[in-house]
Amino acid sequence: MDLKIKGKTALITGGDSGLGIATAKFLVREGVNVVLSDKDNGEELKKAVKQVEKDCERGAKVVSMAADISINQEVLHLADNIEKEFGGAHIIFHSAGARGAAGDFLELSDDDWMKTIEVDLMGAVRVARAFVPHMQKLKWGRMIMVASENAFQPYVEESPYNACKAAVINFSKCLSRSYSKEGILFNCISPAYIETPMTDAMMEELAEEKDISVEEAVQWFVKNKRPHIAMERRGKPEEVAAVVAFLCSEHSSYINGSNIRIDGGAVESAFG
Repeated sequence: MDLKIKGKTALITGGDSGLGIATAKFLVREGVNVVLSDKDNGEELKKAVKQVEKDCERGAKVVSMAADISINQEVLHLADNIEKEFGGAHIIFHSAGARGAAGDFLELSDDDWMKTIEVDLMGAVRVARAFVPHMQKLKWGRMIMVASENAFQPYVEESPYNACKAAVINFSKCLSRSYSKEGILFNCISPAYIETPMTDAMMEELAEEKDISVEEAVQWFVKNKRPHIAMERRGKPEEVAAVVAFLCSEHSSYINGSNIRIDGGAVESAFG
């Protein structure tokens, strides 16, 4: 399917791994210029650019630009650099985030909460504030934010993350009502238990705790913590990226203010 976005430019935050790389590959095959961004321009981000370059077609270009989304000035600088090099960003896939502090609610400090909020909620606010003006100028835009199943089915040990991801969905809905008449659409995706560095780290920690292999930890986690995943496995980044690529396209022109769950059935309710 031709997504009809050849020649447009996309920014992918959290672009050095997982969902960022998988989505970038979809977009560059459509002829979209992609800026991969993460908090530092280290080896992981450079490796990501090389991976994505192999998929470039139809004149697409991929570059890296560092920015820490918890620092407003760095996000503004990123916006300026993209405008100088590409004339602005038409598409934002905001996948940067962190699990943040986890544990018993009564043991989490204000600082624990604020560190999570600065990345998972205020990061989305800063990116939107910096890049909506690009889309207004270009008279076309798509912003897709990564929420989570946790927004609908919160897990007791992750209260800051749960709250931030619910807030991201509400924030995206708010923006969708503000700018849709200018051709700018906002949507969220809510993945669950996808093969990403974040769940890799969780499984490595679980494996060490239970003195089992990582694969055994994955199987234990699915059975005991995610019993509603009918496929009995983690999702693949490409399975999420395919949905994101569609939401970036011209074909998604009547999808606005929505949240799409990509969770293998992990959320128990039919209406979450």
